[in-house]
Amino acid sequence: MFAYLVRRLALSLLTLVLITFIVYGLIRSMPGSPLTQDLGSLDPGKVMSEEDFQRVLKTYGLDKPWYESYGIWMKNILSGEFGRSFSRKREVSALIAERLGPTLLLSITSLLLTYLLSIPIGISAAARSGKLDERTVSTVLYILYSFPSFVAALFLQLFLAVRWGWLPLCYMTSDNYSELSWAGKAMDIFWHALMPVICFTYGSLAYYSRFIKSNMNEVVRQDYIRTAKAKGLGPVRVLVLHAFRNTMIPFVTQLGLMLPALFSGAIIIEQIFVWPGMGGLFFDAVRERDYPTIMGLTLMFSVLTLLGQLLADVLYAVADPRVRLENK
Repeated sequence: MFAYLVRRLALSLLTLVLITFIVYGLIRSMPGSPLTQDLGSLDPGKVMSEEDFQRVLKTYGLDKPWYESYGIWMKNILSGEFGRSFSRKREVSALIAERLGPTLLLSITSLLLTYLLSIPIGISAAARSGKLDERTVSTVLYILYSFPSFVAALFLQLFLAVRWGWLPLCYMTSDNYSELSWAGKAMDIFWHALMPVICFTYGSLAYYSRFIKSNMNEVVRQDYIRTAKAKGLGPVRVLVLHAFRNTMIPFVTQLGLMLPALFSGAIIIEQIFVWPGMGGLFFDAVRERDYPTIMGLTLMFSVLTLLGQLLADVLYAVADPRVRLENK
């Protein structure tokens, strides 16, 4: 196990360097630059001198080839410096820390709801396979899985917020948030987070419910399940204690891959609901050509993804003792 983890960590570090190198090259190749923001704010009648132009280039680190700038960025990262945001004039690490909480609120809530709901739905669908209610549920899940979350977000806003006025349209809090009690603040955030959480959850819920049902349908055909039924065990006990335990092995490995997917999905959903999370920060950074912020967020998303893949392998070995990671 230890030797495998060392190999995987070494490979993950190499992959991380490659990802950041490619992304840095791509963002430096995009049309526009941080200078676009500065020059756009100048008086149309004022002409920037060559000296001022070179000074601004040096300020943003644009006076060097992109691969040299990448080396400087990597050196700063290794010393614990994420750099300073071009557009917001603040440390990137402070910006990420400020936006992390709202994104975690949506992501972790969605993760918990997905696992709490998909397990009973999947088991129930497997137990009633072929029946009308099971086919209806499967059809609904299939439709939900194929329905884009950003389209669902717009429909939810249109009906639940604009037409019926049941939920707030956007933002994380109301205008009078500071005047509310602690319970009122909690409820205010709850009502504002409801639509974003629904958009985060329904696609994953549909996928994992179908995933459990599909695996359960394969497991129930195994000989040990027929043996358990022949011994007189009830259908609920056979499904939950025998079939589902073996279905959990591939299901558990998905846990390590789900959280990075939720973070990446936050970019669009948070933008639609004007949620003050990392998705909106990433979108604004790309629009403003804020290279340090883009790279800081890319680094964090990449680390989460690589750690998620490593966690998936480890969980698989823990769930199934027959697996030996050293042989992979």
